[in-house]
Amino acid sequence: MATGGKDRSAKAARERARIYQARQELHAAQKQRRTRDNLIAGVAGAVIVLAAIGAQVAYFTAGPGAPEPVATSEPSPSTSTAPGTESTQAPTPDATEPAATPTP
Repeated sequence: MATGGKDRSAKAARERARIYQARQELHAAQKQRRTRDNLIAGVAGAVIVLAAIGAQVAYFTAGPGAPEPVATSEPSPSTSTAPGTESTQAPTPDATEPAATPTP
């Protein structure tokens, strides 16, 4: 009958060891899953940031946010006169033309 107590304590020790091993395996699996999830979240976050930057660049360079080209008053190089034959006098405004700045 003395063996019954030893068997009971041995059985309880095996059960504690089994539970301890299961908890260690669970902890290791959770740690591995957290590492994987963090990596996936980092990659997904980087992709979202790059997509947002790309969308902003595309919108402001080619989309409706792009600045419209402004016509310049400078003549194109094909219509320029030969060097030395250019007029050095500035054109005078007509009397009917409003002044660019008001006179006090």
